[in-house]
Amino acid sequence: MERELKNDPRVKELFEVIVHLEDPVECARFFRDLCTLTELKAMAERWQVAQMLSEDIPYRKISQRTGASTATITRIARWLKYGEGGYRIMLERVRKKV
Repeated sequence: MERELKNDPRVKELFEVIVHLEDPVECARFFRDLCTLTELKAMAERWQVAQMLSEDIPYRKISQRTGASTATITRIARWLKYGEGGYRIMLERVRKKV
């Protein structure tokens, strides 16, 4: 994670709060209070793109299905490959539940 975020106590506190959310309903309520609808939709879109990239779906199809720009898809693909591993962790956990 970027050094600036790792050292920001406000960000650390936010992450600590998030891990204490108990279920999807509580999570939805918290994030709806925390984020704008546009921010939530953007995060949901990124997650959908990450899932589709992990299934090797071509960028154009992802863009057509999600409405995400190819620039956004490329950025997410880079994070999947070179990021902190957060997408990979959650993709693996979701697959294990299915």
